[in-house]
Amino acid sequence: MPQAYRGVFPVVPTIFHADGALDLEGQKRAIDFMIDAGSEGLCILANFSEQFVLTDEDRERVMRVVLEHVAGRVPVIVTTTHFATHVCAERSRRAQEMGAAMVMIMPPYHGATIRVGEAGIFEFFRRVSDAISIPIMIQDAPVSGTTLSAPFLARMAREIANVSYFKIEVPQAAAKLRDLIALGGEAIVGPWDGEEAITLMADLDAGATGSMTGGGFPDGIRRITDPWFAGDREAAMDAYCRWLPLINYENRQCGLLAAKALMEEGGVIRCGAPRAPIAPLHPATRAGLVEVARRLDPLVLRWGR
Repeated sequence: MPQAYRGVFPVVPTIFHADGALDLEGQKRAIDFMIDAGSEGLCILANFSEQFVLTDEDRERVMRVVLEHVAGRVPVIVTTTHFATHVCAERSRRAQEMGAAMVMIMPPYHGATIRVGEAGIFEFFRRVSDAISIPIMIQDAPVSGTTLSAPFLARMAREIANVSYFKIEVPQAAAKLRDLIALGGEAIVGPWDGEEAITLMADLDAGATGSMTGGGFPDGIRRITDPWFAGDREAAMDAYCRWLPLINYENRQCGLLAAKALMEEGGVIRCGAPRAPIAPLHPATRAGLVEVARRLDPLVLRWGR
């Protein structure tokens, strides 16, 4: 098996002009900043990328531009989630053809009530796996409304060829990571932390080997993970305590707009607006985010100046 991916793989925001059109030059600048800030890999077209406001054509353009612009500098995970098995499989196949290192997929769901049982979920991931030869990361997140037990996830890791990475975003993620690792053994290649790293230290203690965060301050997350992986837990905890207020502000106040607000403030991009119907950040919320960030001096506030 190839060497496992590990470390900080932030989600890349999708950059728009003020009128909602894709800003592909801004997209490239966001990529360059995130790599310069220490991202060990990237994830595109995720929920924090506003994937749900993109057309299929938009997705294709963003994927192509990002993968061509990254040009192998870091591995890129492409989110290919879709309810329909054949659509998800085709999206995943296209991502692999264009150079994706991995795909990230949520279990099939639609709206508040339409769900698929375990047998259907297993078959969904099996068929997607059969269509590709790169790893699959299962995104275990509350937004799907689907319970994925640790025994079920471990079974899929053991029995489906390319299912080997897991982004755990549910409450008590650390406990689930411990259970998953214990049940799945070597089949669990990548037990990863999610949810903007708000539970990062607990998740690292539980055995997480990667973290998928927002894209605004990868350098700050590296201050935590680098000493952790070097065996210096005390330094990692000190850094976690310093950066947690900013992580918390992103997670609890700003959500997916935090990274773009910081990139706009630091001159990385011209416009940090979302695409309608998502509302822009309230000016007071944005000001609070920047105030907390300035106390830490992340690269995002200096990179474009």
